[in-house]
Amino acid sequence: MTPAETTTQTYDVVGMTCDHCVRSVTEEVSALDGVSQVEVDLASGKVHVTTRQPITTQQVREAVAEAGYQLA
Repeated sequence: MTPAETTTQTYDVVGMTCDHCVRSVTEEVSALDGVSQVEVDLASGKVHVTTRQPITTQQVREAVAEAGYQLA
């Protein structure tokens, strides 16, 4: 992947119930190296993560756990 390329992956997060949940997950996942954008859909529990460099599901799992939630 060249520096200009981005990739978006979607994850299912369980336990989010409010806007505070969305902010917490967004903050933790956004802090990962290479993440350029995080979009959280509270209704579906979907988290769309756009990156400039590869990240692992485990990295996302740990960031979501740090926010107090878990990947489905």
